[in-house]
This record gives sequence, structure tokens and C-alpha cells, in this order.
Amino acid sequence: MNSDNKILVWDVPTRIFHWTLVLSLAGALLTQESEKWRLLHVNFGYTMVGLVVFRIIWGVVGTRYARFSNFIKGPLVSLNYIKCLITQKKENYIGHNPAGAVSIILILCLILFIAATGYLAYNDVGGDWPSKLHEMVSNFLLGVIGIHILGVALSSFMHKENLVKSMWTGLKSGSDSQAINSPHWLLALFLVLGITCFWLVAYLA
Repeated sequence: MNSDNKILVWDVPTRIFHWTLVLSLAGALLTQESEKWRLLHVNFGYTMVGLVVFRIIWGVVGTRYARFSNFIKGPLVSLNYIKCLITQKKENYIGHNPAGAVSIILILCLILFIAATGYLAYNDVGGDWPSKLHEMVSNFLLGVIGIHILGVALSSFMHKENLVKSMWTGLKSGSDSQAINSPHWLLALFLVLGITCFWLVAYLA
């Protein structure tokens, strides 16, 4: 693989999803303890649910490396990739690697579960258990994210490629035949408009 040849791997909607989810999660964490910021905390939660729903749809109909079929390979492949990292064997992937796929699916599922328990707690449904479960699973999510970040750092070091920068620019090393065809700027614009409209309505309500 020519490390000097940069190709487009991550489309713009996927990148917007990723970084907006990071910001929303950070916002939810910063507002979780204050009753004063409770509504803001809830709105960050709604934003994350909307982003996850978008990502699920885009994981089916999206660009090559955004599709679940491209990076969900099963537990044996994921374990083999982790083994390669431990033994320092370089097994590079243009898109998400099999270990990263596990954390991505876990994060998406956990966010939906956290949102459901948060909704129940916010509307005082079911007593105290939704609130306790909401907090417990949120802490578990932070652990999964921590492992995900560690995996990104390790993979970046092993393959000598900045994966965080790649998710920002959309570019990775590869051959021209491996590049996606379009950055999908129009869909990205609709995604940003949708998020902006939600927050405007939530603020004005």
C-alpha cells in the first residue's frame, strides 16, 4: 500500500455523525448532575438517539466503509485482529477494523438503552430502577468508549496512521480503487440542518 497516496474513505455524513455524537455525549456528561441543566441533558440525549438512528440507516444504505456489512465480521475475526495487535503483526483495514466494529455496535446499542431508561426516569415511570439503570449503563458506556479510544491509539501506533485525523479529514492511505465515490455533501447539509432545527425548536419551546 502506498502510504503517500491519500484516498477518501469516510464520507462527510459519517464524520459529522461521529464528532456530533462525541460533542453530545460530552454535553450529556457535563449536565448530568445538575437539576438546573436537566432539560439540556435530555436534549443532548435526544440528539444522540437521532444520530444513532441516522447511523443505523446509513450503515445499511451508506457508502462502502460506512456500511455494517463492510466491518462486522464476527467474533472470531475480531479476536484474531486483537491477537495480531498483541503479537505486533500488521493486519491493516481501510475502514473500521473488526475490533473497532465490536465497540461501535456496543456504543450504538448502549446509547439507545440509556436513552430509553433516561426517558422513563425523566417521566417518572417505573420508580427508581430506570434512573439507577440509566446511571449504571452510562458508566459502562464510558468504559467501552475508553477501550475504543485505547484501541484507536494502539491501531494508530501499530499502523503508523493517525486514525483520529482520518475521521476528521476522511482520508486514509490506500489505492485509488479503494476510495469511495462521493463525500455526500448534500446529505451532510441535511444532517446538520436537522440537528440545528431540533436545537432551535428545543430552545424556543
